[in-house]
Amino acid sequence: MNMQVDTRALLTLAADQTPCHDAVSLTEGGNLARIVLHDQVYSLRITRAGKLILTK
Repeated sequence: MNMQVDTRALLTLAADQTPCHDAVSLTEGGNLARIVLHDQVYSLRITRAGKLILTK
């Protein structure tokens, strides 16, 4: 998957002190990452269309 990151957008988001994470980095270049919140495991998936899906 070849996706470009708009670093200007990341810097703008980071300016308000809200944590900002690159989805491709979270998936380590793949299309799936697991995220744990309070002993619950969620799946973050990058679709072929470049959209994100978060499921439990």
